[in-house]
Amino acid sequence: MSGLHRQCLWEYLTPERPQAGALEGERTSDVCVIGAGFTGLSAALHLLEAGYSVCLLEAHETGHGGSGRNVGLVNAGTWIRPDDVEAALGSTVGERLNSVLGQAPAEVFALIERLGIECQARRDGTLHMAHNPAGVADLQKRASQWQRRGARVELLTGPRCEEYCGTDKVAAALLDHRAGTLNPMAYACGLAAAVQRRGGAFFHHSPVERLEREGGQWRVLTAKGSVRAERVIIASNAYTEGEWTDLKRHFFAGYYYQLASVPLKGAAAERILPHGQGSWDTRTVLSSIRRDADGRLVLGSLGNGANKPDWFLRSWGDRIQRHYYPGLGRVDWQFAWTGRIAFTPDHLMKVFQPAPGLMAVTGFNGRGVTTGTVFGKAFAAFIQRDDPAELPVPFQTARPVSAPALRGHLYEAGFSLYHAGQCLRVVL
Repeated sequence: MSGLHRQCLWEYLTPERPQAGALEGERTSDVCVIGAGFTGLSAALHLLEAGYSVCLLEAHETGHGGSGRNVGLVNAGTWIRPDDVEAALGSTVGERLNSVLGQAPAEVFALIERLGIECQARRDGTLHMAHNPAGVADLQKRASQWQRRGARVELLTGPRCEEYCGTDKVAAALLDHRAGTLNPMAYACGLAAAVQRRGGAFFHHSPVERLEREGGQWRVLTAKGSVRAERVIIASNAYTEGEWTDLKRHFFAGYYYQLASVPLKGAAAERILPHGQGSWDTRTVLSSIRRDADGRLVLGSLGNGANKPDWFLRSWGDRIQRHYYPGLGRVDWQFAWTGRIAFTPDHLMKVFQPAPGLMAVTGFNGRGVTTGTVFGKAFAAFIQRDDPAELPVPFQTARPVSAPALRGHLYEAGFSLYHAGQCLRVVL
């Protein structure tokens, strides 16, 4: 068995990434965007295409955060069921959010095609797999609610479910034809390259240290430079760093780790998700399952893999693989990596306008590919027309999450205990 590389698979598969130096000196632009993930890149791109000057600041490098490290599922909707979205937000706002995020995969794939981004994009749908009778009941509700809204989803059972999932351990699966998969790092880098081609001022290794209001403008300061702009978009989400903003008080950080095997070949491997969908199951501490373009099996789950030894991660991966796909035999795990997620108690994103010309969004709850893309575009439209109706949800009154650090620690402890039980075959 080869060594387990503590490297993100998507970084390994995307060796050529946009280059940018650190900000030095003073710059002026119409809009300063903080964070080069899906939200910030989408906002910058659409603003540039509308004729605005944009300066984009990234504390590390493009895709460093959740954008480059996620599963790469191009999902429709939110984490919770659409009826629950409308119950939480009211029928008007909830219906709009369901509509916008229901169409979000189409927005992502159209953008990829328009920009010619090579990112292993597949528009074959996703599978939400029921692991027990309660999971089947949940998927039945989701299917009914989305179908009532005209969405192209279907509940698979029996032989067709087994064929699509490639396992007999799933009683039912919700096939969402709107959705798909991609290499998230390559998608982020493709957006970044488009921003650079359109003349965006782009800086890596430029963490923001503070924001200052000067007259009718904002001054965004880094260690060696500053940007003056009328508008500032904070798009750092779960990777918000420093004390220059209180955005961190409005989510609690969670983690998601993944394992990727060596490329797999043979009949047993080809039976895994044979129609190209990415998937996840209905467990509270879920497992995600997909394959990449080279045939690797990619497994993931909630929790911080960075603080777990190799043997633990391998044992967990073996347990999930042998449960769903025992015909594979022994699998050689090649890569392991972890990303951070901004969670909110109600599993819905939050959009803020804490001061004139300053806006932020957080709380994607693990749905960053689509949510980040459409919210970035919406911020650009809002700036162009100064119309809050351009946003999928209204600006909200800031209500900090209580004890976010404690919540994060408690969640992580629960995830670790559950995974230990899986490794010990106490739970699955």
